[in-house]
Amino acid sequence: MSTIDRRHLLQAGAALTAGSIFGIPLEVAAQAAKGGVLVIGSTQTPRHLNSAVQSGIATMMPAAQLFASLIRMDKNWKPQPYLAESWTLSPDNRSVSLVLRKDAVFHDGKPITAEDVKFSIETIRDNHPFKTMYGPVNAVTISDARTAVIRLSEPHPAVLLALSTSLTPIIPKHIFGDGTDVKIHPRNGNPVGSGPFKLIEFKPGEHIIMERFDRFFVKDQPKLERFIVRLFKDSSSMLLAFERGEIDAQSVSDPRELDRVRKTPGVFVVKGAAPAIGPLIWLAFNTKNPKLADKRVRQAINFAVDKQYILNTILGGINSRATGPLAAGSPYYTNDVEKYELNLAKAAKLLDEAGLKPGANGVRLTLDLDAIPGNSDAKNVQEYLKPSLAKVGIEVNLRLSPDFPSWARRVSSLQFEMSLDSVWNWGDPVIGVHRTWLSSNIKPGVIWSNTQSYTNPKVDEWLAAAGQEMNLAKRKELYKQVQKTVVDDCPVAFLYEQTFYEAYGAKVVNPPGGIWGQTDGITETTMKA
Repeated sequence: MSTIDRRHLLQAGAALTAGSIFGIPLEVAAQAAKGGVLVIGSTQTPRHLNSAVQSGIATMMPAAQLFASLIRMDKNWKPQPYLAESWTLSPDNRSVSLVLRKDAVFHDGKPITAEDVKFSIETIRDNHPFKTMYGPVNAVTISDARTAVIRLSEPHPAVLLALSTSLTPIIPKHIFGDGTDVKIHPRNGNPVGSGPFKLIEFKPGEHIIMERFDRFFVKDQPKLERFIVRLFKDSSSMLLAFERGEIDAQSVSDPRELDRVRKTPGVFVVKGAAPAIGPLIWLAFNTKNPKLADKRVRQAINFAVDKQYILNTILGGINSRATGPLAAGSPYYTNDVEKYELNLAKAAKLLDEAGLKPGANGVRLTLDLDAIPGNSDAKNVQEYLKPSLAKVGIEVNLRLSPDFPSWARRVSSLQFEMSLDSVWNWGDPVIGVHRTWLSSNIKPGVIWSNTQSYTNPKVDEWLAAAGQEMNLAKRKELYKQVQKTVVDDCPVAFLYEQTFYEAYGAKVVNPPGGIWGQTDGITETTMKA
C-alpha cells in the first residue's frame, strides 16, 4: 500500500490552501493511501466537535470517530461492548454498573477511568439539548478506577441506547473539567479524544482531518489509517467532487442527484442508512391559535393534503410516508393509525362541522404558513400547500424567514399558525419523541420542544409509563396508544420520513451498517488498494 508519511504532511502545513490537506490536494492525499484513507463529503458544518453538549449530525459524525461511547448498538438494536467491556442492570432497573476496559487511554496517553465516565455522563445530563435522555440520572458513583455506576431515579428503558454512539462521548475530565463552561470550552474545537481516530486538524468550513489512534482499545481497529471529512457549501459541488473521485462517500437527499450518483461507475448506494435517527417531516399546527384550536379544522387540513403527490412528484419518490410520531424503523412503530389519505369531501365536511362555511369568495379561513429556510424540499412543499388547501376554502399566506434563527424564534414563541418542520426520533422515544408531545415540555423560546402546545393528559400518562416500562411488549402497547391518539388529535399533519441514502465509491469496503450509520465509530471500514 502506498502512503503519504505524516511527517511530510506536517512539513507541508504552511502551504495549506482551500481544497487541500497540508498543501496537498485532497484528491491526491486520498489516492496516495489506497486502502487507508476514507474521505467523506458533507454539507453540514459543525461549530465544534464536542457532541457531549451539541446534537446534530454535523457534530455527531466526526465526534463518533474522535470519542468512544461506552457501548455500541448492532444492526439488530442489540447492545455490544465498546469502551465498557461489560455492564449490569440492577434487579430494580435503577442502576447500571459499567466496567471499563483496562487498556483504554485517551489520545494524550492518560488512562480512561471511571472518573471520566462520571464526568462525561453528568456533563451530558446537565448540558445536552436532549434533556429526557439522562433526565432520570441522579448521579454517577465510582466503585473503583474501572467501574462506574449510573444511579437512576426511576427505571430508564432507553439508558443502554443513550450510552451508545456519539450521544454519549466519553470526554477527558482532565481537559474539560477545568472549571470552564463546557459549552464554550476552547478545546471543543481541538479535543483530546477517546475514540478510534485522533484529530489532526479542524478547519471550519473546509475539513476535519483525523488519523488512526494506534493505542485504541479494540485490537486491530480502526482499519483505516486516516479519516477525512471534507466540507462543502452545497450538495451540487459535493456531488461533482464525488463524481471526480475526490471524495469516497456522501449522503444524498435530492432525487436528481441520487440518479446521477447511481450512474457513477462502481458506486453503490445504501438506502435507509442510520434507521435509529428517524427524521420526520410534518406540517405543525399552533393548537393555541383560535383558528386551529378545533381538531376538526386540523384534521380537515390533513385530509386536504395529498401525501402521495408530495412523495412521488415533489420529492421524486425517494422518501416514504410518515404516519405518526414514531418513524417506521423504530421497534415501537405501529401503522394502525388514521392515514389521512386525500379526501376533499371529508375535509369540507369537517370544516362545515367546525362552523367554517365558505364566504362569498369561497374562502372559509385564512392561515399563515412558514417553513424552515434554505431547504428546497420544504420550499417546494410549502408552495404546493397553498393551491392544495385552496380547494377546500383555506387561503394560505406563505411566509418566508430570512434565516434559521428567525424561523426558530417565530415557531418557538408561538408566533405562527402553520409551519413545515423536521423533528427526529433519535433511536428511542424517550430521547427524541417525548419532547414533542409532553405537556410539561411546552417551553416558549425553545425550538423542537412541544412547539405545537399540544396537551392531552392521557398521552402524558402513557409517555410517563412508557418512559419507565422495561417490558418490551408493554412498552409497545403504550406507544401504540400514544401514536393512535396523537394522530387523531392531529397537532401536526405527518407528511413523510426522510430516507437517508449514503453513496460509496467502488473502493470502499464494509461501510458502517449499524443503526446509527456514520454517526457511529467507523472502525471496520477499509479501502481497496
